[in-house]
Amino acid sequence: MTKVKICGLSTKEAVETAVSAGADYIGFVFAPSKRQVTLDQAVELATLIPADVKKVGVFVSPSRAELLEAIDKVGLNLVQVHGQVADDLFDNLPCASIQAVQVDGDGHVPDSQADYLLFDAPVAGSGQTFDWAQLDTTGLTQPFFIAGGLKEDNVVKAIQHFTPYAVDVSSGVETDGQKDHEKIRRFIERVKNGISRTK
Repeated sequence: MTKVKICGLSTKEAVETAVSAGADYIGFVFAPSKRQVTLDQAVELATLIPADVKKVGVFVSPSRAELLEAIDKVGLNLVQVHGQVADDLFDNLPCASIQAVQVDGDGHVPDSQADYLLFDAPVAGSGQTFDWAQLDTTGLTQPFFIAGGLKEDNVVKAIQHFTPYAVDVSSGVETDGQKDHEKIRRFIERVKNGISRTK
């Protein structure tokens, strides 16, 4: 069964909705963004997340110290890193790691030390999809997430195309820039029950 990450959550109500609807991962954005939360906000929201739902911190070009502080303070299960990544950033972290890859035309997949890869549109959080035909995942050793412009009406096609470990959505479950609780429920329902066969 494909797992679901609901990203960019910043309110108690949105976290509770995503958890109750069956999200596997909850993403907190620590990078500058309209969805950004502080470490203190994330600590408070994390108290609403049961142990079987994983907490993911999203960063852009962070230092190792930034990652370690957030992992320790919020109790993150994974860190997701966009932008420039130092070669040793993922070495011996106390939690799992995701390296985000912007799919921009050459289909290049980096040789990454991260535990997971996440494939996103050239502008993360924009609600735009990337050209799925440009990405060849057949040689990948890591499990991977598909992101970028996913919503309830195209996520089944994305899963059928890639058979990913997980799908990741943020703007696709928003209305007027705010998380839409009904869209969160419908997206998760579509992933969990809208597909007859996945790897």
